[in-house]
Amino acid sequence: MTTSTRFDVRRIGGRIGAEILGADLAAEPDPALVTEINAALLEHKVLVFRDQHLDDAAQLRFAALFGELTTAHPTVPSVEDEPNILPVDAEEGIRANHWHTDVTFVRTPPKASTLRALVVPPYGGNTLIANSGTAYRDLPEPLRELADKLWAVHTNDYDYAAPKNDKAAEHRRRFVSRKYRTAHPVVRVHPETGERGLFIGGFAQSLQGLGPSESRDLLRIFQSYVTRPENVVRIAWTPGDLVLFDNRITQHYAPDDYGDLPRRLHRVTVAGDAPMGVDGTTSHVVEGDEAPHYTPSAA
Repeated sequence: MTTSTRFDVRRIGGRIGAEILGADLAAEPDPALVTEINAALLEHKVLVFRDQHLDDAAQLRFAALFGELTTAHPTVPSVEDEPNILPVDAEEGIRANHWHTDVTFVRTPPKASTLRALVVPPYGGNTLIANSGTAYRDLPEPLRELADKLWAVHTNDYDYAAPKNDKAAEHRRRFVSRKYRTAHPVVRVHPETGERGLFIGGFAQSLQGLGPSESRDLLRIFQSYVTRPENVVRIAWTPGDLVLFDNRITQHYAPDDYGDLPRRLHRVTVAGDAPMGVDGTTSHVVEGDEAPHYTPSAA
């Protein structure tokens, strides 16, 4: 355990993840505390705050300490009367059981995401989060050199698995009600640390300049490094927990392993910038718009 002046940090994974002990997120924010939490986030990529029991207003207030908030989602409705909060509700067909980084199909994906557990099943329902920075460093040098040069097209409209029920089908319809396709560098340079990470995941469907077969094969190879067990931490939820993760250098996955049991979390995301590749070029829209309704002042 390493000690901060205001809280303790306990690592929960060899390469990713830490629990923050002794921080009260409902208290009046201290700028020095925010700076220390951000430093811990940059180092560990995922921070877990147990037993916080925040309400919606407190979650919004905490997330806003790290930057301007996005609205809940570019296409999916928010919690009623809370435009910045996305309900992650299994009963509404929302089961993110594929590896992804939040909202990479727009030009300016979120900088960070907060998830707060309201209702969790007695078993299953965990969240897996992967470190795409260590994944990049794990690549053999020839693959790193190739990845540095590649660009992937991310989209919210692709061949998902068939919805399991009517609610899931309705969620799918809303999710693709506005189509986005955006080109991002396969290797993103982190804007605060300069660390390189594989910026791919489930919304990355093709590689520019390559055909469908070559794209699938290469994306599968790169993705296999992200999801190696040593790069992944598993978060077992209890009601009242809050997790903050750096969306610029992680992917996450929520296994659908709890049957028909209820699971409900609230997500609030912090607006981010356009990803930058190793050559300094930033992401650009291929189809759709800049999602200004989602990140109204993002660069």
